Amino acid sequence: MNADLAHRKSFVITLGLLTAVAALTVDLSLPAIPAMVEALDTTLQRGQKIVGIFMVGMACGQIPAGLFADRYGRLPTLYVGLAIFTISATVAAMANDMELLLAARYVQGIGAASTIVLSRAIVRDVASGKDAARLMSLMTMIFTAAPVVAPTFGALLVAAWDWRAPFIAIALCGFLIVIGVRANIPETHEPQVNEHPVRQLLSSVREFFSHRQSIFGLLLIVMPPAGYMSIIAVSAALTVEIYGFSIQQYGLIFACAGISILLGSAANRWLVMRFDQLQLIGVGVGLIFAASAQLTVIAWLNTAPFWWVWFSVCLFMFTIAILMSNATVLALDPLPRIAGVASSILGTLQNIMAATGALIGAIIYDGTVRNSVLIMATVGLLSTVVFLLRPLIAPGDLVHHPDELARD
Repeated sequence: MNADLAHRKSFVITLGLLTAVAALTVDLSLPAIPAMVEALDTTLQRGQKIVGIFMVGMACGQIPAGLFADRYGRLPTLYVGLAIFTISATVAAMANDMELLLAARYVQGIGAASTIVLSRAIVRDVASGKDAARLMSLMTMIFTAAPVVAPTFGALLVAAWDWRAPFIAIALCGFLIVIGVRANIPETHEPQVNEHPVRQLLSSVREFFSHRQSIFGLLLIVMPPAGYMSIIAVSAALTVEIYGFSIQQYGLIFACAGISILLGSAANRWLVMRFDQLQLIGVGVGLIFAASAQLTVIAWLNTAPFWWVWFSVCLFMFTIAILMSNATVLALDPLPRIAGVASSILGTLQNIMAATGALIGAIIYDGTVRNSVLIMATVGLLSTVVFLLRPLIAPGDLVHHPDELARD
């Protein structure tokens, strides 16, 4: 079996970098938005759409990536996706108008879709249950370096050169990750091409939605991204315009959210060997309720000290590492044979919600604290409701298939 891969450091680090591609693409570009808006003679509201458009592209690219990965293997699909990502990132760096830049970001999202889909599918190929949750936590810790470092690095690039520098850095990262994949990721899935691709896709989708455990995990996974992407989309405006911080200070402030995910991942890695997935999901839901309840009060007041706003945001982010990792494992565990399509279903709906949160966040932003935090507060409360309805959605014991892993 390839199960020993889960303990190989280079393998885990490379998977972590694959999961970080989307966050890196978003977070590196955030500090460039104000200068980009001025240089391209557009509005801040329109400039902030580079986040949502990228997420739309990711949502559109995930189902094809999952299907191709199940039919033709993980590596060919991954190489094609990374090539699309790197080329379109280069076009974005060279764009001279917002239309071309937004189009390039959309295509870039399609290419990046393969990285997030296949990183989860590969985890399911080589691990299950607690082992998969532990591996997911390690990957999340690596992934967390992106939001910790990227905004600060992006701000320094903008200050030293101009708004194009972060986009050039994104293209370079795509090229370097291709080298990392070639060196450290073996093929973990035997291609399945014994039926028409449309029939294969439809049968895989039917199998996914036949497992109530997978549906429950899906519902827990899809809502939080709308919250954190909404705050990411307006974070520069919130900190710089409303609270008066500098763009350099913004990079450090935003890094606190990434550190919160890192701490949550470290806590989850320790907890996952002592408690089962459902118990840890309960812990995550309790924390996300605490964060969203505070944000609801802040939205109602329409004013708050910045420390309170950002503490609540960071608590929400801390929760992500616990809730999302365990809910993902919960959803994929019953589906070892269709891990690619199953991962793409999770990712597609997750990114539709993330893109919706980012786009709505940018649209409703009006310079008030209320509209900046409203979406995050709402989705946190909805996630709590889903967990409380678990006896109706997915009653009974959890399903695991620890022996059904990818074979050499």
